[in-house]
Amino acid sequence: MKLFKWFSKRPEVDEKDMARLYALPAPEPIAEQPLASQRFVVVDLEATGLNTLKDKILSIGAVVIQDNSIEIGQLLARTLKREGHKVSESVLIHQIAPSDVAAGERTETAMLDFLEFVDVSPLLAFHADFDQRLLIREFKDIFGFNFKHPFFDLAEIAPMLYPDHGMRCPTMDSWVEFFGLHVLQRHNACADAMVTAELMLIFLKKAQAQGIHTLKDLEVSLNNWRRRKSSTMSV
Repeated sequence: MKLFKWFSKRPEVDEKDMARLYALPAPEPIAEQPLASQRFVVVDLEATGLNTLKDKILSIGAVVIQDNSIEIGQLLARTLKREGHKVSESVLIHQIAPSDVAAGERTETAMLDFLEFVDVSPLLAFHADFDQRLLIREFKDIFGFNFKHPFFDLAEIAPMLYPDHGMRCPTMDSWVEFFGLHVLQRHNACADAMVTAELMLIFLKKAQAQGIHTLKDLEVSLNNWRRRKSSTMSV
């Protein structure tokens, strides 16, 4: 199956960009892929703000996990060129200056680079709903197609595997401190993706020790965990 099967009404798109899109395969469905050998793409986005209905992606950082290890040679880092980008409160967090954005990669090229990097793999992120919603909207706005790669959220995986963590609403920094990881930089897309990947290696080992051996096992376990959490909150 090719990406063109997902296209909806689309804006004007450069022919070369469309050719790159047509060449890409559809994402691999969640099935019995062994976690021990599964290729995951860990992604982190920095954006103009937190409103996924209107804010824009400014930078993309992505790294690959495969065979229970981080593939250091597979790293994607892109700052996107956005016309008219101005200083906002978000700059204080991600420190991407308007001059960096003005000198960034053409937006369409950077987004296609990301798609080609992801290929058929599922994605991982911390608070993945934000990244997923932003990517879905941006790909539809720019190219007019539905971004359908499955996402797994480390903010759910972590408490599922470590129910006795004892933290109240743990953040990624909370889990970094919980496991004693040494982090040199935060709030940079690539650096945050790498930290997320380091956490996922811990979670993969824990998951397999708990009998979660395939991607489907992970999905089922998360669904069961959500149901238990929902029923506990409703009591």
